This record gives sequence, C-alpha cells and structure tokens, in this order.
Amino acid sequence: MDLELKDRVYVVTGAGRGLGFASARQLTADGAKVVVSGRDEKAVADAAAELGPNAVGVAADNADPAAAERLIAAARAHFGRFDGILISVGGPPPGVAAENTDEQWQAAFETVFLGAVRLARVAAAELSEGGVIGFVLSGSVHEPIHGLTISNGLRPGLAGFAKSLSDDLGPRGIRVVGLLPARIDTDRVRQLDALSGDAEAARAANESRIPLRRYGTPEEFGKAAAFLLSPAASYLTGIMLPVDGGARHGF
Repeated sequence: MDLELKDRVYVVTGAGRGLGFASARQLTADGAKVVVSGRDEKAVADAAAELGPNAVGVAADNADPAAAERLIAAARAHFGRFDGILISVGGPPPGVAAENTDEQWQAAFETVFLGAVRLARVAAAELSEGGVIGFVLSGSVHEPIHGLTISNGLRPGLAGFAKSLSDDLGPRGIRVVGLLPARIDTDRVRQLDALSGDAEAARAANESRIPLRRYGTPEEFGKAAAFLLSPAASYLTGIMLPVDGGARHGF
C-alpha cells in the first residue's frame, strides 16, 4: 500500500535512538523527509547521517520553550514545507512513589509533559489541512507499569491532552494521534528488565504475558508510526494505538 508519504516533511523528536529513530527511519524509507531532534548533538547528527539526504539533525531539548519553533523552521528551511510532528521523549527515571524526588518529578514534567504540550501547540499553529500531530506515549496510559511511577503519572495526562487537541483541530482538518508502545526491544526496555536483577528472567516473564509471546521490534513500531502519520490514515484522529503484541486486553 502506498502511504502517500513521498516528499512530505515531518519533525521527529527524541530521534537520536530508540522509537523516535525507528519512526524516522521508516518515514524516510517510505519517501518522507524528516528533521530529527534530540538533546545529544552527536547522536542526532549520527542518526541524520544514517538516514541519508532526506534527513537533517537539529539538537534540541523538548523542555526548551524555543525548541518547537526552531525545529519547524528547520523543516521549512531544509525541505520547504511542514506536514506533521511526532513527539517522542525519553522515559523519565524509574522508581516507586516513595523513591522519586520532587526534582525528578519537576524535570520530567518539563520534558515529558509541558515540553510535549508546547511542541504540539506550536505545531498546531503552523499546520494546515492534512497536517498531523503524533505522540509516542506508553501502555501506562491504560494500566500503570510497576516501577515507573513518574511515567504512570504523566503519560495518561498527555493522552488526555491529545484527545482534547484532536477535538480542537478536527474542524481544521488536522489530525492528532497517539501510539502506546509496551515491550518493544529497545535499550530503554532492556534497562528496565535489568532493574529486576535478572534481565533474562524478567524478559521471559513479560513475554509469557504477551499473546504474541515476544517483544516487538523497533521496526514494527516504526511502521505503525509511519502509517498513522501518513495520508493513508486520513480518517483516523483522536485514537491511541496500542503497539504491544496484544498485551492490552481491553477495548
């Protein structure tokens, strides 16, 4: 199926590695052009170089109030247009409620929540009909994940913001979508498995609870993201798509 991505231009944050990079790679593979961003300047430059001539890297922190305007300006300067944004951020620090400090909560709120809200708000003002705003969230939107209390607190709020934004932007023909990854085989998930003290046992236990009996690959996530951002998904908005191998059993 042709996703109609040829020459469309997207900003993808948190794209130096992990799910953001996997999404940017699939977008470019399907013909789109991307501005990839992240806090690590070298990682972003390396990611853009690996993606090839249809990608440019811009070092930016989602918590920076000026980041959104810089990234969208880079899209227009390098590729002449701006069609959408995928807002992906690194996971906040792990820990249970009694362990996480006020400082950790504040830093995560600025980056994970408020930074994402700012990015979406600026993008909404710059997009025209056919544009799209995507959020990479987490399965914790529906069910808390043990040991990730800060993420459990912030991700559902962002999902609620995304749903509200989809109502606001729908009349302008701008879509808002979310992706809810669970156990995708990234460095972040491997680190979480290792926190148990026995990463292999943790992985085996998690896989046993997934109907497909395995972790997803970043490539599988990237394909789902590319579809949702593409014109092929033009009648999908306000949705939160679990990318979890069937781990979520509710509707």
